[in-house]
Amino acid sequence: MGFLLSRRSILSIVVSIAMLCFFANQSFAGDKIKLRLASSGSATGTRAIALTKVFGPAVSEFANFEPHWNSSLFKQGTELEAIARGNLEMALASAQELAVYFPEFSIFTAGYVHRDAAHQVAVFHDPLMAPFKKKVEKALKMKLLSVVYLGRRQVNIRTEQKVMTPADLKGVRLRMPGTDAWQFLGKALGASPVPMAFSEVYTGLQTGSVDGQDNPLPTVVDKKLYEVTKQIILTSHLVDLNYLAISTKVWNNLTPNQQARVQAAAETSSEYGRLKQLSLEDSLVSFLRDKGLKVYEPNLDAFRKRVQGMFLKSSFSKSWPKGLIDKINSL
Repeated sequence: MGFLLSRRSILSIVVSIAMLCFFANQSFAGDKIKLRLASSGSATGTRAIALTKVFGPAVSEFANFEPHWNSSLFKQGTELEAIARGNLEMALASAQELAVYFPEFSIFTAGYVHRDAAHQVAVFHDPLMAPFKKKVEKALKMKLLSVVYLGRRQVNIRTEQKVMTPADLKGVRLRMPGTDAWQFLGKALGASPVPMAFSEVYTGLQTGSVDGQDNPLPTVVDKKLYEVTKQIILTSHLVDLNYLAISTKVWNNLTPNQQARVQAAAETSSEYGRLKQLSLEDSLVSFLRDKGLKVYEPNLDAFRKRVQGMFLKSSFSKSWPKGLIDKINSL
């Protein structure tokens, strides 16, 4: 016996199917993994551009990537604790911050250890990094995905005196982040380091609370620090980095395919940012000179000798695994 549906019944079925599809799609969208990243960096900086343009789209099929810049989500220096507590999914971790928890990380904060961006990548992917990564995962519940090139840090001051050797920085109040590793680097350069949050640097230079700061040239331009300073000393004392990090709780809940895609997205975005940052560094010397700043190279041998000598004699080097500095130098 045939069965015929009325027009009203057919309409009801169609509506029901449409509603089911709608809620299924809503559920699927709601099931996307939330990946909030907290950073003190600028939303217009190279790191932000790379993560927004490359990393986010690469994982968008299964994750909602939400970057929060300028310490708008967590105060600078508290991001790693937030991940460890399970309150944050991703962060950009510095070697200086990690050295607070693991003193051996201070080897990556020492001046003139990484030679350049390529050397930085080689070190990160070498087996010598395995114990470092394992400690971070176990203690902070955080996986280091890739190394992010920030650039060669240069000394940038508001005063007139020409700086050719570390002795010329005596008495200069140089803003450095507040960790012991950063403060020691400031002393090793010959300056008087002053702890100050990055968000306060412009005003600090403007008012004279500090005489100078150190950052890669793209940061000097991005944050318009050239408006309140008079010269750049090309010390290149630190090939600076961040590690793009993700909560192991989040990582372990990803499928193997999703893990592979997150890892690939991290490496691709880091390479994109690295190339962009290198290109920027090459082009900004003339830009800063056009803005009226003096830009020059000091006696690098004098800086290198003092900085490396102080680190090797310091308590920091006592925590470095035996023979590690030689392994790094050989890469």
